[in-house]
Amino acid sequence: MRATARGWTAVWLVVLALVQAAAFVAVWRVAVHTEIGQWVDTVALTGNRIGQDAIDGPVNRILNAMSVVSLLAATAMIGFIALIRGRIALAITATLLIAGANLSTQLLKHGLSRPDYGIDPDRVAVGNSLPSGHTTVAASVAVALVLVLPARVRAVSAFLAAGYAAVAGVATLSAGWHRPSDAVAAYLVVGVWAAMAGLVLLITQREQAEVAPGDAHRLAALVLGIGGVLALVACGFALAWLVDLRDTGPEDLTRRPLFVGYAGSAAGIAGTMAVVMALVLTVVHRLVPRVKG
Repeated sequence: MRATARGWTAVWLVVLALVQAAAFVAVWRVAVHTEIGQWVDTVALTGNRIGQDAIDGPVNRILNAMSVVSLLAATAMIGFIALIRGRIALAITATLLIAGANLSTQLLKHGLSRPDYGIDPDRVAVGNSLPSGHTTVAASVAVALVLVLPARVRAVSAFLAAGYAAVAGVATLSAGWHRPSDAVAAYLVVGVWAAMAGLVLLITQREQAEVAPGDAHRLAALVLGIGGVLALVACGFALAWLVDLRDTGPEDLTRRPLFVGYAGSAAGIAGTMAVVMALVLTVVHRLVPRVKG
């Protein structure tokens, strides 16, 4: 790539990292350190009881499949894919992305505070649960997989990987394991690490590397991005309607507002993952060029 193009790509990655880090702080401050944020989270979590019997089995299977062993196996597979393509730096960077995102999530979960406003007394003893570890596992593996796969299958894999990570995030809500803000925060943690991993790939890239314009997958990124934004807008409308009932305790709400809170939050979870993956897809062809040089 030309030095100018590399410079603008580096600027774009720094902006992405900063924006997603700022979004993480905003989600944490609003969802955890305000009464209305905790109330909305609790309403969505209470609403998971609607239809839970029908989805309990599949949800548990999805979540129980995410273990330390499965994470190590997925990381090894991703590194192997990069190595057989002759991309040593990519193998190392993808591994660091997964390890860094998951380690950061655990440190944040145990380091961040959660004040008790008396809104969710049943879970006070649990303390802070943001970000979600299971969601971070799914999202980090999904993003790393898109990085290491060849360009010809990258767009399809981005949709499948984003779908898998979104389902995992919603599953944590459906199972009652995590609040919706926990899953959203996990995606943002992965997004920050993806941007930093991109900077590493850019620095280690050879000067004579050639980027194929056809590998940009602009249409796929646009579809993912627009779909994600529409889901976030739907989430915003749902939660805006719900806020009018904030003087009512979550356990005292009727079925309709509980369902609106749950469905709106699920849309927000899926929309966030779609936007994060769209951002990855817009720049990955410059980070992993077809011709290494």
